Amino acid sequence: MFFGSIPALVTPFKDGEVDEAAFRDFVEWQIDEGSNGLVPCGTTGEVATLSSAEQRQVIAATVEVSNGRVPVIAGCGGYNTASVIEATKAAGDVGADAALCVVPYYNKPSQAGLVAHYAAVADASPIPIVVYNVPGRTVVDLQTPALAEIARHEKVVAIKDATGNVGRVTEQRTACGEEFIQLSGDDPTALGFNISGGVGCISVTANVAPNLCSQLQAAMRDGDWDRARDLQGRLYALHLAMFADASPGPAKYALSKVRPGFSTEVRLPLTEPSDAAKKAVDAAMATAGLAG
Repeated sequence: MFFGSIPALVTPFKDGEVDEAAFRDFVEWQIDEGSNGLVPCGTTGEVATLSSAEQRQVIAATVEVSNGRVPVIAGCGGYNTASVIEATKAAGDVGADAALCVVPYYNKPSQAGLVAHYAAVADASPIPIVVYNVPGRTVVDLQTPALAEIARHEKVVAIKDATGNVGRVTEQRTACGEEFIQLSGDDPTALGFNISGGVGCISVTANVAPNLCSQLQAAMRDGDWDRARDLQGRLYALHLAMFADASPGPAKYALSKVRPGFSTEVRLPLTEPSDAAKKAVDAAMATAGLAG
């Protein structure tokens, strides 16, 4: 269902507004470069700064441009269960293939609260659910026993695991079954993640280097681990540089290098990356063999 290199798409802005024309061109380029799926309106897409209407606009544009060529997993997370339910319904209305729902942040629910949250969302959702565990941002960590309970729901089909803990893959595979889809949400550890049983990565780096990230995932699917290690070595500095400053500032800066004219504009409270971060991105792009 979901596998390979799946970029968590940035959202381009122009003079404070969503630049839909630039976004549509970006989506087409991602598909041409070999991306295996698309995630609009994730954290990297600055979803926290988008209105509900803009979120729907961006998801709908992704669906229309992809036109069934790759699956669209729409970011629908939040810390209000009722709002998340509405977001998943809206994503389903415009044709998204699944909803990416982050662990509720800020209000720090218990593990029982997380199970109840995902059960309510899955019961109401018209489309499959991909759970997103990123404790570095949410504070709360979805533990394996709770995930196993959530994964029993027929609508919950996958997890984006951004814990950076490769050992979790084996734990979750044992608890949730081999058919449960595990996608890395952490580019630097994606190689070890797949070796342990993962099948892909929802990636920040793939915004900038979609073809290389697609090649990396294809090498791992083919069991060509020597090539996979070589590609990971080529990309590793870029993985780190994407977080040399607040994301997605470095990714947008890098995109302006590989796609001249791509806007580096971000929305407050984010700001454009520092000069030091830009230098880190430039060096990493040179290592990866990308224009810079």
